[in-house]
Amino acid sequence: MTSYQRERQALGQRLRELRVEARLTGLALADKAGWHSSKVSKIETGKQTPSRDDVDVWARICDASDELPVLVASLRSLESHYQEHRRQFRAGLAGHQRDYADLEARSDLIRNFESAFIPGLLQTPDYARARLAEAITHDGAPDDLDDAVAARMERQHVLYQPGKKFHILLTEAALRYRPCPPDIMAGQLDRLVSASTLSTVGLGVIPFAAPLPVVPVHGFWMFDSHLVRVETFTAELHITDTTELQSYAKIFAELARAAVYGSPARHLITRVVGDLAAA
Repeated sequence: MTSYQRERQALGQRLRELRVEARLTGLALADKAGWHSSKVSKIETGKQTPSRDDVDVWARICDASDELPVLVASLRSLESHYQEHRRQFRAGLAGHQRDYADLEARSDLIRNFESAFIPGLLQTPDYARARLAEAITHDGAPDDLDDAVAARMERQHVLYQPGKKFHILLTEAALRYRPCPPDIMAGQLDRLVSASTLSTVGLGVIPFAAPLPVVPVHGFWMFDSHLVRVETFTAELHITDTTELQSYAKIFAELARAAVYGSPARHLITRVVGDLAAA
């Protein structure tokens, strides 16, 4: 169970206690709140995250307004671990890029594994445009694409700062998938070859033929040893639990051992460029 799920269950349990103390059944609470009868059960069992309005209504109906500050604080902590894209991108994509830039500026060691696409810190402007346009299409973000691309390119200045270390892992699939036209992809792969020579960057590629110590279920970012970010189709998870952080560090190390670096990595990227040209 993740730290996010534990916190959601703890909040649900406290809300249940308030309902019981108010001598209300779940059905009675739902009726007073104007909710579907199953909503109370889902919140109390940690299957659904309540909104701020839900918590306000719950406390009012249960005559527990004095508990509201604690409940709201718990909800905010919960939301800090799970951030929906539709909320993150409500003001546009550029702000989210600047949030990453602030975090990267504060971190000394940044580790990133991606199984399906090139990470933002190594993207060309054209590749970044194709990737960021997905958020506008699929997440309903406002169209600030030009500003978002510029902000992502601005982030890349951190690659040249002394004292920073970046360990970036990609699968061969990330080199071969085509989220953009072939000419843009070819330019992106050339950019990877250049990035692999930077003194601050350790770029590893996991070949298709490499034995996998662990199946790469999803990509993730690790910032020093205090935060992991995982992006899903609809949200971003912020993981801070010590046990989970240690698990991600172990998984990253295992994946890194399956990768090739330096000249072998550049040779693999160049081969993919040749395959792209021949297609």
